[in-house]
Amino acid sequence: MREHIYYVYILTNRPNGTLYIGITNNLPRRLFEHRQGTASRFTRRYNCTHLVWYETHTDVTEAILREKRLKKWRRAWKVELIEGMNPCWHDLNATVAM
Repeated sequence: MREHIYYVYILTNRPNGTLYIGITNNLPRRLFEHRQGTASRFTRRYNCTHLVWYETHTDVTEAILREKRLKKWRRAWKVELIEGMNPCWHDLNATVAM
């Protein structure tokens, strides 16, 4: 049986800019959709296309709960989370296998 991987991720439009938190089971495809402007009205409106943080989960329920929790976090906590993985806010799109 194939194990599924789920991704919780954060996009931004610029370093320390607008943040978007999402979940997907196919991160490369979802990032492509965000860049094409077909994934979400929010990311299209604010041009959030730079991947600055992500984590993987094998349980979809855990991934959904994590996404919901992160969306309720204060901005400062989200920034701290991002900077723990990506202190310079580099766009991680290229590091995600297509």
